[in-house]
Parts: sequence; C-alpha cells; structure tokens
Amino acid sequence: MHFYNVIKDLVVEKPIELFFDMDGVISSYDAGKPLDFLNKRPLKENIKKIDEVSKLPNVELNILSICKKDFQIEEKNIWLDKNASFFKKENRVIISKESNPGISSADLKANYLKSLNSNNQIVVVDDDNLVLKTIMEKATNVIVFQDSELID
Repeated sequence: MHFYNVIKDLVVEKPIELFFDMDGVISSYDAGKPLDFLNKRPLKENIKKIDEVSKLPNVELNILSICKKDFQIEEKNIWLDKNASFFKKENRVIISKESNPGISSADLKANYLKSLNSNNQIVVVDDDNLVLKTIMEKATNVIVFQDSELID
C-alpha cells in the first residue's frame, strides 16, 4: 500500500503521468532467452499494485521500456496485452537500441522524458540505478522511484 499512498498524495497537487519500466519491474529480467521477451515471467504482485494505482483519479499509466532489437517492440506489446492490458497501447513507449545505435538505455529514457511537454507531474519507476541517476541529472522535473517502492 505504500506506493499507492505515495501516488495518492502526489496526485492531490496535480495530475500524474506515471512511467513504468518493464524488465525487472513488471516482468522477470533474466528469464528465458536474452531476446525472447514473450516468455518472460510476469511479476504478478507488482502488476497488481500498479493496476490498483491505475484506478486513482488523475493518474495516467505509461510504459517506458528499452529493448535491444526492433522486433522486440512487438513482443513487448504482445506481452503487455496478455499480462498487463490496463497499459493502453497509446501509452506504451518502447524504444529499440537497434534503431538508436550508440545511445545508452539511460540516455534514451532521460532524453524521452526531458522532451515531454507536460504540465502534469512526471513520475518514473525503474529498477536500474544508472537509469534513475541519469534521469535525475538530465530530466530534473521528473520524480523517480526505485522499483523496490512497489514492495510493502
């Protein structure tokens, strides 16, 4: 309930655009083959908590995920449809490193968040400390949470 209560308190100030990473946050990070997202195990407790947060007023759920290869974008969307369909298709940002060579995952996410032109609060939940640090440095208007905040 902790994460739910934190978001509930934040949304009192103004609406929230809440971005979740996939790998390690709502799906297992290392299950299956490295490029086989379809068979990753859903982290059901985290998904359940996020679904509860999705029902709060003025909270928009988004996915912000990186993949190695272009074909994984479709795989991640199929996985979301099956395991966390409350993430609307239009709110899924899945960026391929194959299409963005030489740019780190942390920079891809920070650059995307920095480019948002929103009057809402932007909140990110990720399991990668380097990603969170880079976002804090480059997209200073973003509130960041480690995925461990989902665990009560």
